Amino acid sequence: MDKYICTVCDYVYDPEMGDPENGIEPGTSFEDLPEDWVCPLCGVGKEEFEKAS
Repeated sequence: MDKYICTVCDYVYDPEMGDPENGIEPGTSFEDLPEDWVCPLCGVGKEEFEKAS
């Protein structure tokens, strides 16, 4: 699964880690995140993320 990086604050969403503090289980791919999920650091939506290279 690919990691995604926030273009605003550089937070990296790692699917192996998930985002447990916000109810996202480890193993959840970026594509499977709820549409209303936001960056836990700066609060922007998924549209502000790009696939990490």
